[in-house]
Amino acid sequence: MSKKKQLLRPKHVPQRTCFVCREKRDNRLLMRLVRTPEGTVVVDPTVKQHGRGAYLCDQPACWDKVLANGRLLNQALKTTVSEADLAAIAAQRPAVSKQAEPHE
Repeated sequence: MSKKKQLLRPKHVPQRTCFVCREKRDNRLLMRLVRTPEGTVVVDPTVKQHGRGAYLCDQPACWDKVLANGRLLNQALKTTVSEADLAAIAAQRPAVSKQAEPHE
């Protein structure tokens, strides 16, 4: 294969799965929640923090399930999430856009 053909190859975009709805999306479209080595659970906007991570999409239904029932997050991160951590995660919830709302 010539050098020109190798340069035209499309760039690989990593795919991740939302741990609530199990839908695959581009890595950049999902929010990463991480269990830090200290044991706290935080939102990782840089996607570079050390620790066990889980990805969550921007769908309001997925965020509602996680915030209403911390058990999903406990299973994904293999830890027990405190109420303070859930409150901090809720503060990072993305705003609901007009496009994300279902049409009736």
